[in-house]
Amino acid sequence: MADMVYRPSFEELDSEREVVLEEIAMVEDTPHDLVHDIVAEAVFGGHPLGRPVIGRAEVISSVSRRALTGYHDRAYSGDRLVLAAAGNLRHERLVELIEERRNGPSTGKSLPARKPIRRLPSPGLRFQRKDTEQYHVCLSAPGIARTDERRFAASILDAIVGGSASSRLFQEIREKRGMAYSVYSYASQYSDAGQIGLYVGTREENLPECLEIAVAELADLAAGNVRADELSRAKENLKGRLLLSLESTSNRMTRLGKATVTETPLLTIEEIVRRLEAVTAAEVSALADELLAVERLSAAGIGPDEDRFREAVAGVSPQLLSEAA
Repeated sequence: MADMVYRPSFEELDSEREVVLEEIAMVEDTPHDLVHDIVAEAVFGGHPLGRPVIGRAEVISSVSRRALTGYHDRAYSGDRLVLAAAGNLRHERLVELIEERRNGPSTGKSLPARKPIRRLPSPGLRFQRKDTEQYHVCLSAPGIARTDERRFAASILDAIVGGSASSRLFQEIREKRGMAYSVYSYASQYSDAGQIGLYVGTREENLPECLEIAVAELADLAAGNVRADELSRAKENLKGRLLLSLESTSNRMTRLGKATVTETPLLTIEEIVRRLEAVTAAEVSALADELLAVERLSAAGIGPDEDRFREAVAGVSPQLLSEAA
């Protein structure tokens, strides 16, 4: 593993290139995944956070061995790497093993300094035509960073909106009306930014009502209507998921690595539970009002008819269409 990370030969470059191109093609054929890449571009515009993680086919097809080697030298130098491990091991022995196999001191080369997001673009609108049975739609907005103290309230907000089977979107759109099989909310937190949003996959005739229900639920939460029972249920759901995740050794390893590479405090499980319990309904409402106001929402869709998509979006956010025009 040390050889692969520190001293790769890139002998299989062309075959691996084909594998990645196949992965990109697979995403293109999976609209409920692809729409998340499209809405990220709508939210972040030309910033790197708006680019698909897997890359674009035209770039993957043309990247040379020289360019790849140069990037590796800058990005995978010894002082940039983090080793995280969990399981039946001794820390001292792990350090000895990696010190024996690392590639020595830094080469002195480095990647350009990461540019923080100083000003986000206006909400965007994106659509990709595809002959699908359903319309796949995301409404999304900038979220909060990993270091933001409100991240515990943000997790509870996500759980209430669409993070579980008892969430508002799941109950209102799927259980009560049967208008979608898949509907959920999501949140991502990065070093100095974040993303929050929701997804729904539904037939054309249901799309306008699905978006209306979603926006109405967001507005209701922002207005201060967080019920005591749903707040308690969201907290219990998050605590349960946290404790279950610790059953996985790889999850424990990833938790250590993320905290180290993003330079965020590694909180104890007891502290995380305490902070979740301390979140109030007012804090959840305030965050919903700040992050999920309709004027902040970008929209992205995949489906057979762009006009139908735009009509549905106009029903909940007419200003978004005027800004995108």
